Amino acid sequence: MKAKKSRRPYTQREKLSFRLEWMALRIIGGILRAIPLDWASAFMGNMWRLIAPMTHRHARAKAHIMAAYPEMTLNEADQTIRDMWENLGRVSAETVLLSKIHKDPSRVTYANPQAFSPSIGEGAILVTMHSGNWEVVSDKAEDLGLPLAGVYQKLKNPYSEEYLVEKRRFLYKLGLYCKGHDTGTRIISILRKKGSVAFVADVRDHRGVKINFFNQQAAATHIPAALARTMNKRLIAVVARRKKGARFEIIAKEIPVARTKDRVQDAIITTQAVHDQFENWIREEPSQWMWIMKKWI
Repeated sequence: MKAKKSRRPYTQREKLSFRLEWMALRIIGGILRAIPLDWASAFMGNMWRLIAPMTHRHARAKAHIMAAYPEMTLNEADQTIRDMWENLGRVSAETVLLSKIHKDPSRVTYANPQAFSPSIGEGAILVTMHSGNWEVVSDKAEDLGLPLAGVYQKLKNPYSEEYLVEKRRFLYKLGLYCKGHDTGTRIISILRKKGSVAFVADVRDHRGVKINFFNQQAAATHIPAALARTMNKRLIAVVARRKKGARFEIIAKEIPVARTKDRVQDAIITTQAVHDQFENWIREEPSQWMWIMKKWI
């Protein structure tokens, strides 16, 4: 049996860098908590809009959106990506202020809560994407009768990781789990007990399947589709669209799950259907999606 590869110990320089980043995060978080939510969201949005276009990621994001929209001019792409930076800046503030959002029932509303009704008491698999503020997707899930477990990608910085997980953990009654070798077993157990699980499913995953996304070949995780098929659960795509300031509308769409004798092809078909829905939502509000991701192959 092949031994699990252990992680290289962090150097003293890396540890110092991690601690400085963590301290800065805590200081900024403390400042943001001391001011009204809408002000904090707007402040960080404006800061990112000002500073982020000076980084190399701005050019990458413009290249991505112009490849997705061949008809888009350079000026249109630049404006859309600047709007994207503002949205991401707002998300950075709202992530440390999730408890404030949660305490105000008017902050997160549902466009079509009936989309979740068939899954109440049975559990479902939810998939969302980096659009609007994906952190609030789980905010009222328990009120709908769908208590959630969340699956996320662990940060490299262990101190920042712990800080940010604590800001989100209360939203996930069934637990918040980083991707790892034992996470699958936990998720299957939750689904067997008729719980629900949420994934951010728009990241590039070379271990997944190849799909078409904005008329280009892309790599996507097939895990949600495979789990929905194997565990006989509904698959629901969800987006938290920013409406005004730190206010959001949750939109949901059930995705048909392919169930034939060919499980590999089923995973591809269902994952493609998920991304078709993601693309539809992105085309409606392109400035709210995170174009900096290296999604395509």
